[in-house]
Amino acid sequence: MKAFLTSSKAPGRVSALKVGILVFLLVLLVSAILLWRSSDTGGEQAAPAGLTDVRGRPIHKTGPFRRIAIDDSRYLVALGLIHPDPVSLLAAWPQDINRLGTETYTQFLKKSPALATLPKISSSAGSFDVESLLAAHPDVAILSLESGITDAQIAQLEAAGVPVVIVDFFVKPFENLGHSLEILGALTGREQQAKAFVDFRAERMKRIADRVASLPADKRPTVFLEAHAGMNEDCCNSPGQGNVGDYLSFVGGHNIGADVIKQSFGKLNLEYVISRDPHIYIGTGGPHLAKAGGLVLGAGYSEAQARASLEKVTARRGIAGLSAVREGRAYGFSHQLINSPLDIVAIETFAKWVHPELFADIDPAATLATINRDFLALPYDGVYWVSLK
Repeated sequence: MKAFLTSSKAPGRVSALKVGILVFLLVLLVSAILLWRSSDTGGEQAAPAGLTDVRGRPIHKTGPFRRIAIDDSRYLVALGLIHPDPVSLLAAWPQDINRLGTETYTQFLKKSPALATLPKISSSAGSFDVESLLAAHPDVAILSLESGITDAQIAQLEAAGVPVVIVDFFVKPFENLGHSLEILGALTGREQQAKAFVDFRAERMKRIADRVASLPADKRPTVFLEAHAGMNEDCCNSPGQGNVGDYLSFVGGHNIGADVIKQSFGKLNLEYVISRDPHIYIGTGGPHLAKAGGLVLGAGYSEAQARASLEKVTARRGIAGLSAVREGRAYGFSHQLINSPLDIVAIETFAKWVHPELFADIDPAATLATINRDFLALPYDGVYWVSLK
């Protein structure tokens, strides 16, 4: 009986053991597959419910992505606000050094030599090219709101396994800059860093907005902002409605360009500018205007050089006679720092120029120093704004 009982139970034990081993092996196999899939996709995760790009398109996966394609070199600055080595995140870029600035590009290159050999794709300023982007094998394509990409091209990229995310730092910065930075944070796994800068910018913008909220129209001085001052003999490039023009309105000024230019940028007739005789003149410039003899500011320029170039562009026919120039209310500002994720520095500077008494306590130099210390992978060193007197 004892032998019978032993022999009758043994097969059950063996079967249970086999089942246990099979279950264990199955768990290992599933775990291995999941680990492989995570490694193959760069650790991508499902995006939080409701996360969209600036066109309102759902973002289905977030990062951290390891191979990102960008269509504007200035996104390196945005990524540098939230990541210590933004070049390491790139699979391709448009090599539009003119937008970034030669000195800034040189600084990035010194820190990350791989930037020079990354594949080139089309810039948001030109026609979109699907083939060059696919050839770079990115995990995700971060493209500009002003990009010429069509819905059909987006569908083609996404069918090939490259998700497309649209961001905007320049067309509608008041609406989209913070959201775009949060998107970059989600795509790179740097959500906390993105939120920290968004909060930093929002707090400073609120301080300005609160002070100008009750200003009547007759207390908003007229401003003429000449974009790319001295680029050529023609006058005058000017913001209209939107983009940089919104900054002037935000700080309590009245942009004379917005009265006649309905798009974001256009040209003003010199006679119109003279007839309006704006209370404040602001020229924008940068290293890209050096050969033309225009306004130069930014990395690599001293205050004396910047002021000398401002004196030159404000001495031109018609401009020299403006009361803003004659009475010392003429200023120069880096165009690279306006069309930038660091636009809060421009906003604070414009606020002090437009309403010096109202914003006497605001220090844009201190704000830039804080950004350099606490956020940027590559600090902004140089002279980025200057006064005529």
